[in-house]
Amino acid sequence: MNNKAFILPNYLKQKKNLINNYLEKILIQCGLKQKLTRAMQYSVMAGGKRLRPTLALASAEAVSKNYIYALPCACAIEMIHTYSLIHDDLPSMDNDDLRRGIPTCHKAFSEAIAILAGDGLLTHAFQVLANPSPFFKKYPEKDILLDIIRLISDAAGVNGMIQGQIMDIDLNLKSSKLDYLKKMHKLKTGKMLVASVHAGALSVNAKQEMIKNLMIYGDKIGLAFQITDDILNVEGNSAIMGKATGSDALNNKITFPGLMGLEQSKKYAKELINDAICSLKNFHGNTLPLQAIAKYILTRNS
Repeated sequence: MNNKAFILPNYLKQKKNLINNYLEKILIQCGLKQKLTRAMQYSVMAGGKRLRPTLALASAEAVSKNYIYALPCACAIEMIHTYSLIHDDLPSMDNDDLRRGIPTCHKAFSEAIAILAGDGLLTHAFQVLANPSPFFKKYPEKDILLDIIRLISDAAGVNGMIQGQIMDIDLNLKSSKLDYLKKMHKLKTGKMLVASVHAGALSVNAKQEMIKNLMIYGDKIGLAFQITDDILNVEGNSAIMGKATGSDALNNKITFPGLMGLEQSKKYAKELINDAICSLKNFHGNTLPLQAIAKYILTRNS
């Protein structure tokens, strides 16, 4: 595949359709007659870029042609991501009314159902990883699946995403505000992005040196992703984004534009993306999707 042949929107659409087909299959087997499972499906299938699962597939593709083995971790990661969004939107957290252009789960159902829908998605994601055979024809060996479960649970748990969320809620600025902000987002957002590329590579038996470089890539794009999110909250279009803008300033949150200014934030994000792309230079597989996704993070409008 050459640079002229690769078109990112086509790639993202193809992978999104593939991921959505398997997510539908997983959710249908949960049964959709109960309010709880309908709420789970409502939030998972509401749309979204499917960036994290696509990164898992693209990471596997950078190492091997058998990227299909990364589908179980890709779907599990998207279920965990959706759980985090449901809980983030709750009145006790960010108190948002819109997500992906439609009412948030607690607005469409109830606060109690939204909490339980998030819980259901989180726990069922690990069920899918522990026993992928009902949903997937090809998947990694059990010892690799166990490693994937270990790394995703760490990234999503008290040493990762949850700890980052706590830092967001309970600001304790013992260090500089910028250092605190970087650490918070590396945990809250970045660690699951790193886990996405790591899990994808593990799924296809990537060598340790490749995994190391992919984790550098994931770390850089994770921070750049959050900087872009902060920028979009200032100057983004709420109709395109599917959620409100300006909320960070209203809620007095510390952000990269607030601390560094808009132009410096954009420059910093660009430096991170350049570093991410440089980390892929010694790969012999297809890294065009990972390179293009990194660049897309800078230019996205939602």
